[in-house]
Amino acid sequence: MKLANLALSATAGLSLKATSETVQGFDISNHQATVDFKAAYNDGARFVMIKATEGTTYKDKVFSSHYQGATDAGMIRGGYHFALPDSSSGAEQAQWFLKNGGGWSKDGITLPGMLDIEYNPYGDDKCYGKDATAMVAWIKDFVDSYQKATGVYPMIYSTADWWNTCTGNAKGFGNTCPLVLAAYRDSPPTTIPGDWATYTIWQNSDSYKHGGDSDIFNGGYEQLQKIAKAA
Repeated sequence: MKLANLALSATAGLSLKATSETVQGFDISNHQATVDFKAAYNDGARFVMIKATEGTTYKDKVFSSHYQGATDAGMIRGGYHFALPDSSSGAEQAQWFLKNGGGWSKDGITLPGMLDIEYNPYGDDKCYGKDATAMVAWIKDFVDSYQKATGVYPMIYSTADWWNTCTGNAKGFGNTCPLVLAAYRDSPPTTIPGDWATYTIWQNSDSYKHGGDSDIFNGGYEQLQKIAKAA
């Protein structure tokens, strides 16, 4: 994969060059009750994002065991929060996430937390009853609260279609929050939303052989480690 302008510097204080290297990873939740992390590692996976929370009341029941399993297997790992913008403020959800697995530490194996924001799975209003201005404000509230608490910016997971529909293709996050872009296709996505230069992680499939979704990091392993170290 040869992509220009790999833009990761705002999260980790880095200036990384484009590379043809990639790193396999995956993301999971309670829908994958058991995961053989060692087998995934032996097959080349080096990172995993694990669901921690949703809204301000839900904690994923297998987050802790997944997190420990990934750690024991030698993987770089991080937590993610499924956003429900119609239930509470961005700051409140960021704090819930931080209290229940979404924190970050400069240990070299913890990725910044990820905000998973996508079409509403629980109702007909796919943008959670918010217009573009209100949605952007909600996301900024979450991002700012997370950054203030940890010193790093969270990653943002979405699709180009959702970002265009529900934020009006908002700009202003591309220089701070790494983009995790869902696009199920055989070749790297070329439609990049907002003002991101490119994606940091590409969710390329909703079926990974060891469970969950398949993710491809846009860079080499050393670059992935630098994000975890934020240095």
